[in-house]
Amino acid sequence: MHIGGTNGKGSVAAMVAATLRATGRRVGLYTSPHLESVRERIRVDGVPIGADAFAAWTERLRPTIDRTGASFFEATTAIAFADFAAREVEIAVVEVGLGGRLDSTNVLTPLAAAVTVVALEHAEYLGTNLDAIAREKAGIAKPGIPFVIGERDPSVREILVAEAEARGAHVVVPDVDTLSAAPWIRPALVGAHQRRNAALAVALCEHLPAPFTPDRNAVARGVAAARLPGRFDKRGLHLFDVAHNPHAMEALVRALADRPVPTPLHGVIAIMSDKPWAHMLTPLVPRLDRLWLTVAPGTPPDRVWDLAELASWSEGTTLRGGSRPVVEPEFERALGDASAGAGTVLVTGSCYTVGAALAALPGFSPIR
Repeated sequence: MHIGGTNGKGSVAAMVAATLRATGRRVGLYTSPHLESVRERIRVDGVPIGADAFAAWTERLRPTIDRTGASFFEATTAIAFADFAAREVEIAVVEVGLGGRLDSTNVLTPLAAAVTVVALEHAEYLGTNLDAIAREKAGIAKPGIPFVIGERDPSVREILVAEAEARGAHVVVPDVDTLSAAPWIRPALVGAHQRRNAALAVALCEHLPAPFTPDRNAVARGVAAARLPGRFDKRGLHLFDVAHNPHAMEALVRALADRPVPTPLHGVIAIMSDKPWAHMLTPLVPRLDRLWLTVAPGTPPDRVWDLAELASWSEGTTLRGGSRPVVEPEFERALGDASAGAGTVLVTGSCYTVGAALAALPGFSPIR
């Protein structure tokens, strides 16, 4: 199974994998990026690749990695496929890393493929408009293979359909809104966007060829069982959500409206400098009582947002209740200050942000 798109592809992949596990299959799941450890990306029946196995595959493949100049993601993809073979996976669910046409996962020929939604991202690689990005996403379509499209925008969907048909794929455009309202589809993942992701996962599973096609009972159980760390992930007083781009932040804000959390709501946020962070924060600010803007450990130096710009923005921003955002570069201090009072602590922004918080708080690590 091959799943691409700007947002939602990890959630769809998790639900598809859980559905296939509900049929008794041995299932591999390859997703990216990770939150704390690279081993999170490679799972078989929910179990991450072991540290020793990851090291062994790295050592074995290093001569080829060095000779070809493979990127980190290309090398990790090779390790994932090797591990799936070694652990005797019956079917693998593979999430596209970036784009689709030129992504290293596109070496596979799947049983079925899907694209979730298309939004502006990675313009330096994929193009500066939605049409160009849609063509890159549709590059995973293969001759004769079901290609399920979840995009709701008619003009973008038209591009995906045309590109996939040109590649000879069997194009499927399900009525995601109607299907998401089906009473038997009850995703554990929170938010209206997750119901649409669940509907796409259902449609994708329905177009798997025999003997892999799951029955409705398995699909319902799989969708209800799927979990994904960092997606409206409520743990005690903390809520973790990887809202790393405008589309994902809008989904988070809608989820907060649909599923209110205990107040006051304190935000701990770090967003990459190459994202339109001010635009992203605008719909969230009215819901926050306190806000700490910080720097997540591990963030590449060239992608750390400018603290002077943050300070200037904070001076002109008022939160619910009248306070102003606090710029605190020390991540653990920001997290500690936010966690000191009652209410809910929302940790959001980049994967580095959510991963660092999960690692710092006792018992929350996604890998142990």
